[in-house]
Amino acid sequence: MRRLRAPLRLRLLLVVGLAAAAIPAACAAGGGDTAARAATERGWRPLHPALLHRTEVGAARVGGFIYVVGGFLSSSETTAAVERYDIRRDRWKRLAPMPLAVNHPAVAALGGRLYVYGGYTDSGFSAVTAALQSFDPGTGSWHRLRASPTARAAAALVAAGGRLYAFGGAAGGRPLTTTESYDPEQRRWRGLPPMNFAREHIAGVARPGRIYVLGGRAGGRNLRIVERYDPASSAWSRGPSLSFPRSGFAAVSVEGTIVAFGGEETRSGGSTIRPVEALAPGAGSWSRLPGMLTPRHGLGGASYGRRIYALEGGPSPGFAFSNAAEVIELPSPRRR
Repeated sequence: MRRLRAPLRLRLLLVVGLAAAAIPAACAAGGGDTAARAATERGWRPLHPALLHRTEVGAARVGGFIYVVGGFLSSSETTAAVERYDIRRDRWKRLAPMPLAVNHPAVAALGGRLYVYGGYTDSGFSAVTAALQSFDPGTGSWHRLRASPTARAAAALVAAGGRLYAFGGAAGGRPLTTTESYDPEQRRWRGLPPMNFAREHIAGVARPGRIYVLGGRAGGRNLRIVERYDPASSAWSRGPSLSFPRSGFAAVSVEGTIVAFGGEETRSGGSTIRPVEALAPGAGSWSRLPGMLTPRHGLGGASYGRRIYALEGGPSPGFAFSNAAEVIELPSPRRR
């Protein structure tokens, strides 16, 4: 019997080793590029929850902090509340509120400042605003800037080339194709060629030389449409369609890879959207990433380095609220 122990031990070690090796291989099966496969092995992880339970918020990162603004409180009240998430310390702090309370705002960061554009000022989705509000983290103060020519909510605001670009949204119950830009230096808005498809509850992301406007809804139906805007030529073109029709979702760019997450289905008895997808530079289609721990719509999204943050939002369609916060990290290109 003593002679059998060593071979048996080796066989057991071999079986365990093969099983361990099979786990990442199984996780990678069916994925897209190497980044997507590696992220599948890691997945999302929870963070310290926010101080407020909200939905239909906006969010953007300035330096080492992510700011989550506006939206609905759990009482269905439109709020001017602002929370700051400290990425390094994994902690939240309440800051000075916005001058104007809005839900469904469009939010972006540019030149070390936070910009909040448009939104509904009531819970009945009838009163829309064209307001542009700016926050200076250095002084902790808010300012009202020149309003845009178009009042709208559920639009996208994207910073690119030193300007802000506003796309789509809704006003008077109708989705819009309207595109405008704002120059912070001249403090002036300018009309631009409209999108080809009227959409609201959209997301927008900048890549070098292009701005991508993703998904949204029109006529109560979610869309997979992706349009690309070229600021240099003011021309529109089509991009690879989303894998999942989405509205009320978030999207970020991580070194050229666009990641779309969250949203809600608009059909009767629908739910929030768990799957997450990514469009790598040069790719002709979207690949799958791990699904969110808590799928939500009306959430805030931001990125820092190769980390992607999903903050607050409603865990079920309609008036639902959470203080959930979670993160996923895409692997460094060195690990590919």
